[in-house]
Amino acid sequence: MSVVTAERTAPEQTRAAREVYRDVLVKLVAEDDRYVCLDSDTGLFTAASWGGGARRYLNLGIAEQNLMGVAAGLARSGRIPFVNTMATFAATRALEAVKLDIAYNDLPVRIVATHGGLSAGHLGSTHHALEDLALMRLLPHMTVLVPADGPATESMVRAAAELPGPVYLRLGRGATPDLDAREPVRIGVAQPLRRGADVTLIATGPHPVLAAAEAADELAGDGIDAAVLNMHTVKPLDREAIVTAATRTRGIVTVEEHWAAGGLGSAVAEVVAELGVACPVRRVAVADRFAAGTGGHRHLLARNGISAAAVAVQARRLPA
Repeated sequence: MSVVTAERTAPEQTRAAREVYRDVLVKLVAEDDRYVCLDSDTGLFTAASWGGGARRYLNLGIAEQNLMGVAAGLARSGRIPFVNTMATFAATRALEAVKLDIAYNDLPVRIVATHGGLSAGHLGSTHHALEDLALMRLLPHMTVLVPADGPATESMVRAAAELPGPVYLRLGRGATPDLDAREPVRIGVAQPLRRGADVTLIATGPHPVLAAAEAADELAGDGIDAAVLNMHTVKPLDREAIVTAATRTRGIVTVEEHWAAGGLGSAVAEVVAELGVACPVRRVAVADRFAAGTGGHRHLLARNGISAAAVAVQARRLPA
């Protein structure tokens, strides 16, 4: 498996990952005329100072399928497009174009999907993105990335810019705390946040990773030694890290801001099943229902069972 190393640089203060991405992309576009920014009227780049890259920022409006088609054409012409839209529209409304125009042709289009998971909760169920990781990881050639904080976002944007083939980068909406991580983010390699010998908590995305870390602290009080892995790369999945967890600890709990079917938990369970070892995998994810109603991000996460308490409960239920 090819691995790309992305060095972390600490920001001056915690910011929303999408804002970190915006600032990095503006620099990339100004420095290298291969890069093009295609926007879908998100408003994210309204105040951006593009400098010499201004001609390579194109706002194509709210027409996501067209957005993907234009990106594919530019990629065929030697450009490296970054496409900006909300996750739910990238993964569902534009899926046919992503599949046939981009993934089928193995083109270097970077789909940057903001408002992932429940982070657009104030807009209701139509704007929740709880299926995108499942859909994108199924597509051949697609790399699927979910940075867990601002520094990782900067690292992964810069590393992903040079990857071959298409990339799906899932970001949230608001600011989240930076992780206390001692090891750098490397695409395709799980980031260990905590060592542990009893159970392994594998999470993807800012709030699930924070929930896993908090659950590990809670479990330590019960004498349960929990390892925590930040699985920021959903595809290509770090199979080696999963095999180690399945063979050296007595069970795995996955945590994600996604429906239980098809996402990180399913991907981990597939690896464990193929391995053929007796390792239970429990999934903390949104249940098989639409997350009805509107509300703040944290409110909807708690309402749908994505919390440190839920992770701890599942870890305690693993067989001794």
